[in-house]
Amino acid sequence: MRLLLVEDEHRLADRLARGLREEGFAVDTAGTTAVARECIVETDYDLVLLDLKLPDGSGLDLLAEWRSEGVTAPVLVLTAKDLLADKVNGLDAGADDYLTKPFSFEELLARIRALLRRRTAPPQDVIEIGDLRIDRTGHRVAHGGTPVELTAKEFALLELLALHAGQVLSRGAIAEHVWDAAYDAQSNVIDVIVGRLRRKLGARPNDRLIHTVAGVGYVLRTGKNIP
Repeated sequence: MRLLLVEDEHRLADRLARGLREEGFAVDTAGTTAVARECIVETDYDLVLLDLKLPDGSGLDLLAEWRSEGVTAPVLVLTAKDLLADKVNGLDAGADDYLTKPFSFEELLARIRALLRRRTAPPQDVIEIGDLRIDRTGHRVAHGGTPVELTAKEFALLELLALHAGQVLSRGAIAEHVWDAAYDAQSNVIDVIVGRLRRKLGARPNDRLIHTVAGVGYVLRTGKNIP
């Protein structure tokens, strides 16, 4: 999942981005409304974290602008403004949730996951495909009833493939949602992580879940045949 963090307090932005990346999210950061606008035009984000007080304008105005332009990504407002009227204004402008500073990282993470689950239609806390079971809330994976230990990035990639089971995802599409703007298109990191996932899931080649579609990308599907 790829997130945009719009926050002009550099220390806070760095801390939040680092923590979210450790949880397997790809995170781009913007410290101004101008940079945030550029990011939204260039990337289809899964969720936006938006501070309301920015050095070159109002986050509230930016949010209203995005909604009027058809931007549908969930927006979690982060702000020091804690008056009821401020919260109402934020929600009326198109925010999906509102978190007042200071906040704990655990609460932020819980709200992010809740918004991402809500965006999936129908909501899926647990994904089951064949013998594969992915608990998205608990970040747990089991294959054939056996727990599988995954890194945060491995989990994020498997989750993305599972959410689009049966659909071939290009390496570009995978990078778009699992990595951030620092991703090197010439890197083979996606292929490396797919290889690690295959080994950890432990299936024989004819029973593997993650298939390579030559010249296109990867698809998660039970069985060896791909139409």
